Amino acid sequence: MKIKGFRWWIIGLIFIATVINYIDRSALAIMWGNENVDGSISQSLGLTKDHYSYILNVFMVAYALGQLFSGKLFDKVGTRIGYVISIGFWGLSSFLHSTARGFLSIAFFRTTLGLSEAGNWPGAVKSNAEWFPIKERAIAQGLFNAGASIGSVIAPPLIASLFVAFGWKVTFMVVGSFGLLWVIPWLIINKAGPKKHPWITEEEQKYILEGQSEADRKSDENTKGLSLKQILSHKESWAIVAGRFFLEPIWWLFVGWMPIYLFDVYGFNVKEVGMFLWVPYVGAALGSIAGGYVSGRIIAKTGSINKGRKTTIMIGGILMLLGLIATVTFGDTAIKFVSIVFVVLFGFQFSIGNVQTLPSDFFSGKSVGSLAGLGGMIGVFSVIIMNFIVPVVAKVSYTPIFIAIAVFVPLGIFSINYFAKDIKPIG
Repeated sequence: MKIKGFRWWIIGLIFIATVINYIDRSALAIMWGNENVDGSISQSLGLTKDHYSYILNVFMVAYALGQLFSGKLFDKVGTRIGYVISIGFWGLSSFLHSTARGFLSIAFFRTTLGLSEAGNWPGAVKSNAEWFPIKERAIAQGLFNAGASIGSVIAPPLIASLFVAFGWKVTFMVVGSFGLLWVIPWLIINKAGPKKHPWITEEEQKYILEGQSEADRKSDENTKGLSLKQILSHKESWAIVAGRFFLEPIWWLFVGWMPIYLFDVYGFNVKEVGMFLWVPYVGAALGSIAGGYVSGRIIAKTGSINKGRKTTIMIGGILMLLGLIATVTFGDTAIKFVSIVFVVLFGFQFSIGNVQTLPSDFFSGKSVGSLAGLGGMIGVFSVIIMNFIVPVVAKVSYTPIFIAIAVFVPLGIFSINYFAKDIKPIG
């Protein structure tokens, strides 16, 4: 049996995994509420915003370490088994949130969730490097990243509806089951890589392999990857590390704190959060796909990976910066606020898919997942610092937080351009 366009089936499954990933991680924030929201997690378990901050950072620390460890894991066992391990553990972790009795048990399950969910990102970057020619990797990454946005669109109304109907415990059982079920089609469809898969056509196999770098074509399961020390000896690697350190907090500020912001500033309940929270993530989904498409078109037209990546990253950066400034100057109502965040998240995803593609632009084989995981880990450490600051500053105003994040945008863009003078294969 031969299937045309088989590489799109692979990225389609990873897209679905990413949707599930964001439904799972969004559930806690959406159902957290406060002491005035009946049946919410915080009310049921007697927890406060400070507890939420600690739990959020427990997740982020585990997620940071998981990025590094899972990058090595995927390089060692491959994307097929790596995904089974990653999504199997995060689905089970999400399900077990239903048994939480207080702060410590939720913190434990958030730890295991963070460790396992982190694998989705280096796994996707590595899979895209295997299955897509260079000129298509940004659009593949954009489709994958759109899964995060679509998951964030689906999560608020889905989780709010389940919460209203069944409560938070059953909701965790339902969403935790999604990942465990996903493993079945993944094992059936993803039998091998493009060099050996029995379902791929000869034309597609030739198209993929000829569109990869020489190092990609020579890489196989016996190829040894570079150590992190060797990877970081290349200046270009620091473009990813520094760029993600400055840019990641922009996304995570809204993922982690936007529901709490709506509870605090506009007095929303869980149902109202479900009605509003999905809107900005539509912008993020569109930005993911548009950023990959624009980058791919520029590369195809000019033959320059450098121009395609940097132009797209810059456009997204300008949109992020303008949007973050607008949250302070114009975001005085809930409708205005979510509309502005729509633009911010469009710009973020327009850029970040290209930033996340850089490891496969620079390296090949078993070094790609390691660098992708390292970049993700460093980005998350920046988010952890932000999460300690937010609840302290938010007691007075959220405005300084939006200003600080806005400053991070040009720093991130500058870092990428400074360390990576020319984006091209180096090892």
